[in-house]
Amino acid sequence: MRIAIIASGSRGDVEPYIALGVGLQAAGHDVRLVTHENFEALVGAHGLAFWAIGGGSVQDIAQGGAMRDLIERGNFVALMRLMAREAETGAIALAQGSLAACQGVDLVLAGIGGLFVGIAVAQKLGLPLLQAYYIPFTPTRGFPSFAASAAPFPLPGALNRLSHTATRQMMWQAFRRADGIARREVLGLPSAPFCGPYDAECLRGMPVLCGYSPSVIAPPPDWGPDVHVTGYWFLDPPAGWSPPEALVEFLQAGPVPVFVGFGSMSSRKPEETTALILQALAQAGQRAVILPGWGGMSTTDLPETVIAVESVPFSWLFPRVAAVVHHGGAGTTSIGLRAGVPSVVVPFFGDQPYWGRLLADHGVGPSPIPRKKLTAERLAQAIRVAVTDPGMRRRATDMGAAIRAEDGVGRAVEVVGRIQSHRDGVRA
Repeated sequence: MRIAIIASGSRGDVEPYIALGVGLQAAGHDVRLVTHENFEALVGAHGLAFWAIGGGSVQDIAQGGAMRDLIERGNFVALMRLMAREAETGAIALAQGSLAACQGVDLVLAGIGGLFVGIAVAQKLGLPLLQAYYIPFTPTRGFPSFAASAAPFPLPGALNRLSHTATRQMMWQAFRRADGIARREVLGLPSAPFCGPYDAECLRGMPVLCGYSPSVIAPPPDWGPDVHVTGYWFLDPPAGWSPPEALVEFLQAGPVPVFVGFGSMSSRKPEETTALILQALAQAGQRAVILPGWGGMSTTDLPETVIAVESVPFSWLFPRVAAVVHHGGAGTTSIGLRAGVPSVVVPFFGDQPYWGRLLADHGVGPSPIPRKKLTAERLAQAIRVAVTDPGMRRRATDMGAAIRAEDGVGRAVEVVGRIQSHRDGVRA
């Protein structure tokens, strides 16, 4: 089949879909990856056809002053409003890029970041859409939505299911105006229903892929057989990649370091953030590899016990560190789990508190420290626990082994293969 994968967001959001595309292409499918222009080199390095969705670089948006302020404050509602305004501004370019990319394909695949434009384009072209998520997005009575994970007590089944519906509505209502612009100005389609396109014809009869490990989130009993928890979709380094010599020398020059990086979470005051982290590392007596990310940390005046790297595949680095300190993004979380090392999560907003709490519940990391409450003392104590607690390290090792034994991409490719077999049978 010819498949267009629409993926938007940070690198951690996009990488799982590149991994899925690589697996689909190896199985004989013709895959094009539709994403932001700043990921063109990454997509090309893994042998996939790149199509830009328009709207410029997502990194430029994330590093804007207003976005930095809201990210650091962790104000999810205000951040959604700002993202909705940005979506309205870029709605036409996004729809034009997605429409061009989906011409001549047989199947559109999208997760949360590309769902609404994916549905609209699929409706325009008469194509099926395969939902593929790296976080639970199908309503269930079994557990609450990621947006309700901070509830101080377990919710009854009905409220769990309601929390998923509320989350889906919150996301749709935030982007409904942008979707309307795309439908009206580019696609010539009527507006989607007020409560969203979640029952669109292009979704009916189609399976749903969940790209995370059943060892981390077990499938609830009220999901039908069409919802597949496949395991994670990991992207390994491209062929011929080799680590920076300075990083290899640093890793070999002393005790196993910890990793510290907050990915796409930018900061209004990166120098202050860096000073806090260096103080925590000194108090914990740890060497570290830090990744500045999208303006979250400064790399000037670092001590000899700390090295900064601009970019390195986490799949290579994380098995070589003692613990991973990160923001709790789904991608970073999954790679830390796969490596079998404890995680210290400093969540900012969105699904990050969900992943942080989940890791703590599994006993593979200390309790998460919200960014607004982060101090050098709290971070130092969490790092000490992560690198010294034998039970935590054993549980992390065991979970890493279980995840490495899974083949998430392979299982997802099997599901897509069954879609193709069904379509071929219908044509026959």
